[in-house]
Amino acid sequence: MILLSFDIEEFDMPFEYGKTISFEDQMSISIEGTSLILDLLEKHQVKATFFSTVIFAINAPEIIKRIVNNGHEIASHSYYHSDFKVEHLLESKDKLEEITNTKVIGFRMPRMQPVDEKEIFKAGYIYNSSINPTYLPGRYNNFSKPRTYFKQDGVWQIPASVSPIIRFPLFWLSFHNLPLWLYKIICTITFLKDKYLNIYFHPWEFTDLNDFNRFGFPGYVSKNSGIQMYKRLDNLIFWMKKKNYSFHSTRDLIEKIKS
Repeated sequence: MILLSFDIEEFDMPFEYGKTISFEDQMSISIEGTSLILDLLEKHQVKATFFSTVIFAINAPEIIKRIVNNGHEIASHSYYHSDFKVEHLLESKDKLEEITNTKVIGFRMPRMQPVDEKEIFKAGYIYNSSINPTYLPGRYNNFSKPRTYFKQDGVWQIPASVSPIIRFPLFWLSFHNLPLWLYKIICTITFLKDKYLNIYFHPWEFTDLNDFNRFGFPGYVSKNSGIQMYKRLDNLIFWMKKKNYSFHSTRDLIEKIKS
């Protein structure tokens, strides 16, 4: 079972590197990238989960409509990408359900930051996918967390996939920087151990991020962005389908482990 997910959000990451970017540019970049993602998923006829902020959903109604009409899952990525209050858990869920006319059962905290599981449960979510069970300097140290799904405070935790033993992460930065053949080997080892993969990306990765003056990104962030990112994910999905891996939404995994 392959769980592909995409965090669709206002593209505010340049602020982390001392750059400014207008809200219009944030949205246009994320909309462009999400359109390419949907084209790719449609090409391969695979399903995915889109963790959306409310701000993105309000400002990209046609994209959200296309996601829902194509049978993908919408989950919450909070209300805003760079501002969080506990009340945003319920507010984002309610607003996304209103916009999409679908039931929202999943949550992912922006930047995979910690969030109170009791509050997640109180807001009515069934699962939380906000844990990267590895160590990322300056971000988090989650070596003490289980690598695979588990239940905590009434909420299913669906961590991002990391390799067995050394917990090498299979998230977006690894995908950009590793040779594709090596990334596939780690995927295979992890899949054989866990019987599923949970890997995530962002729409802005599908646009060219190499303009340092505009974005301020170091090479390990901008490497293989834009058309190279599209080609690499196209290659990865094709390879996975050739190995007869099946693609599912996170909701599908929840239904499987609850049954």
